[in-house]
Amino acid sequence: MTAAELLAASGRFPIAAGLTVTELDAIEREFGFTFAPDHRGFLAAGVPTGRGWPDWRDPDRTALRDRLAWPIEGVLFDVAENSFWYEGWGARPAGDEAAAAVARRYLMTVPRMVPVYSHRYLPGGPRAHPVLSIYQTDVVYYGADLDDWLFREFGLGAASSVARPVTVGFWRELT
Repeated sequence: MTAAELLAASGRFPIAAGLTVTELDAIEREFGFTFAPDHRGFLAAGVPTGRGWPDWRDPDRTALRDRLAWPIEGVLFDVAENSFWYEGWGARPAGDEAAAAVARRYLMTVPRMVPVYSHRYLPGGPRAHPVLSIYQTDVVYYGADLDDWLFREFGLGAASSVARPVTVGFWRELT
């Protein structure tokens, strides 16, 4: 079974009709990312709804923009409030505002994280990636792919026997 079929069969969440190719393409254009192939297939098969799931069809795009910004905003919070500094950014500037400005410029170049559920994310892009839990700079590997994540998060299906490394820069460094 596919990830969407596993979730639908569980009866744990309502599943709306899948996103059409037109809808998926419009979302990618609007928000400036590409869904990973397994995420795109998952959403095309059926859209989980309810608490924790992004509402890709909501005409008020505020919640989606907030979900897409969450990973970056969380890192910036840790820069300003918890003295986090990534060594790849060079020397930390004096003052939290200056440090946050340098961090923000860098973070605008890192791979876009796309919400899956709650604070679980998949990197956007043309290949499969592991699902990550992102809460500020606490980044945890949650599954080799969507199927594996569903097993680990909700006990659905079977665990993957293939570990998929985190391949996207910056986020890999935080795992």
